[in-house]
Amino acid sequence: MGNDREHRIFNPRMECMSRDERAQLQSERLVQTVRYEYDHVPVYRARMDAKCIRPEDIHGIEDLKYLPFMEKTDLRDQWPFGLLAAPKRDIVRIQGSSGTTGHPIVSGYTRNDVDVWSEMMARTLTAAGCTPDDIVQVAYGFGLFTGGFGAYQGADKIGAMVLPMSSGNTQRQILMMKDLGVTMLCCTPSYAAYLGETVRDMGLDPNVDLKLKAGCFGAEPWTEEMRVHIEELLGIDACDIYGLTEIAGPGVSFACLEKDGMHINEDHVIAEIINPATGEPLPYGESGELVFTTITKTGMPMLRYRTHDICSLNPEPCACGRTTVRMTRITGRTDDMLIIRGVNVFPSQIESVLVGIKGVAPHYMLVVDRVNSSDTMEVQVEMTEEMFSDTISHIEQVRKNITDQIKSVVGIATNVKLVAPKSIPRSEGKAKRVIDHRKL
Repeated sequence: MGNDREHRIFNPRMECMSRDERAQLQSERLVQTVRYEYDHVPVYRARMDAKCIRPEDIHGIEDLKYLPFMEKTDLRDQWPFGLLAAPKRDIVRIQGSSGTTGHPIVSGYTRNDVDVWSEMMARTLTAAGCTPDDIVQVAYGFGLFTGGFGAYQGADKIGAMVLPMSSGNTQRQILMMKDLGVTMLCCTPSYAAYLGETVRDMGLDPNVDLKLKAGCFGAEPWTEEMRVHIEELLGIDACDIYGLTEIAGPGVSFACLEKDGMHINEDHVIAEIINPATGEPLPYGESGELVFTTITKTGMPMLRYRTHDICSLNPEPCACGRTTVRMTRITGRTDDMLIIRGVNVFPSQIESVLVGIKGVAPHYMLVVDRVNSSDTMEVQVEMTEEMFSDTISHIEQVRKNITDQIKSVVGIATNVKLVAPKSIPRSEGKAKRVIDHRKL
């Protein structure tokens, strides 16, 4: 692990203010944002009018629950600029999604929005131990995807040296990491695991040949078991980060070195947890769908934006000194959830089982199909080189163990298939975990 355990805080005033003071700040900014959105975004104004809500009805965060929700479909329906609140001449950046789950979406950022985003990512990297003396390798993709630019902007604001590598070319990534003495890594967790495996395949010892101390990993759901696996592979502190293009890119929330939830940048966004079926707000500690409201964004503000990510919120102050609400690790998405024979299954549940089993790698694929009107799910699990050369009886014992554990966790029987090492496709961006033939 990294030796430097000091909890640094980039903006102590905003990250450590009292709950009452923060609530007052959020209320003031919410009132201003609602008025701004109502005056400049006809679609949202019509939605408020339909609910007989006027900006003057919103007096503070206690009234947030009366506002209409926004969804990703709104961005698609209003493609490309129907949700802009600022004139196009004030938009200095367009970021967007890849469109892997449908029509791409874009979000317009003003200079203010880019500055806010940079500040949030500076807080994120600082929480993981980044200082002006560090060298940060950014292996997120650069482009419409927010990962690369977000990490670059945060490191630049701190004053660290930045290697904007983007994703891909793994051997070159490791060469630069080694020769330049990189101390911090930013990429997806699945790519971090792949880098760690490749480092060892190249005969390098990360604790001797590399100077890495920490990494900030996000853009896809990952388990606590995967975090421990990455830390063991690379000899670092692995910190979770969270963000989405519609809100501000990565840095909306982040884990500190306590690794006890992700601190939400509450001076810029307000978080809620709702019942995904009814839309009703849920109390702290209860798991549900995460909803965000931006209160400093000027290009394309989002009021009560439904993320479809599932987690819970914890308002207790952290041992690091920050007083912001923390969100738990994302356990799944309401729109990524698989329903297999009436049972809700999340890929992260499968991952949590596999990472804890010796002899298999944390690379898997869920293949879902429907045979004779009944749902089937095959879990393809990659063996390590050692396991692959083991006896057939031991391999079968491991397969049965995985099958039993998955059934215990998800509640249904699945077909587990152990496959050869390196046979499941690797991703240098977001990992693809599911093939659902029912949708083809």
